[in-house]
Amino acid sequence: MSSTLRYAAFTTDPDGGNPAGIVLDALELDPRERQHIAAELGYSETAFVEPGPRAREYKIRYFSPVAEVPFCGHATIASAVALADREGPGDIVLETSAGRVDVATERVDGSIRAAMTSVDTRSHPADESLVAAALAALDWRKGELNTDFPPHVSFGGVNHLVLTVSTRERLAELEYNFENLKRIMSFNDLTTLQLVYVDGAGEVVHSRNPFPVGGIVEDSATGAAAAAYGGYLRALGRVTARRSFTILQGEDMGRPSQLTVTVDPNSARVTVAGHAVEILTP
Repeated sequence: MSSTLRYAAFTTDPDGGNPAGIVLDALELDPRERQHIAAELGYSETAFVEPGPRAREYKIRYFSPVAEVPFCGHATIASAVALADREGPGDIVLETSAGRVDVATERVDGSIRAAMTSVDTRSHPADESLVAAALAALDWRKGELNTDFPPHVSFGGVNHLVLTVSTRERLAELEYNFENLKRIMSFNDLTTLQLVYVDGAGEVVHSRNPFPVGGIVEDSATGAAAAAYGGYLRALGRVTARRSFTILQGEDMGRPSQLTVTVDPNSARVTVAGHAVEILTP
């Protein structure tokens, strides 16, 4: 019988980060059974791992409580760390519905850190009608956005609408109409909104990610959106040399997460790294 592990991603504290379910022996589970497990667990995603054709290669699929999703960053980090905990650190290859994702795992300060290299990212300006509808669902005003960072739809395995606000206070006050935003996002094939505040020179970015299409009010760490955001900055011409920055997420939810994003101007792939730790249940 398949057993479900629980890991918190992008943290070293089981009470922080974004929890993910992981089933490492999922080969015999059909999609209906996987969906049932994900719904029963209730995390934003549960990952189902199957052996691949060679050692340290795996096929992985992701289910939210209501539907399968093509890619999930935090469940990727969590799964890679779970595998490294059992097989030892090293390089892992994951075949996802969005494409191949390479993950390097290493032991740092007594715990496993994973760095995933995304599929090719891309980003384009968002339609004004989409931005207007999203702002209305969020009860935000257009004048509260930071005009230095125009709204985009960005892809890092799945699509995200990137909206940048001018103040940290505006980001902290997030409340939204769940059903309205879910409808808008479903119609426009969006997995989360990437709502951000850029701190100073951009070395630290604060992020919040509503996820109503997955049946979740908000994600406390979103690796796919972090990869997409790296591609977004590259598309804006804000990456002229290889650079790394930190995304802080989950702070306003009481589950702080830290994601390290590395972008190279010569590559469409973005690296997102962080720790993960097992959540032990009584």
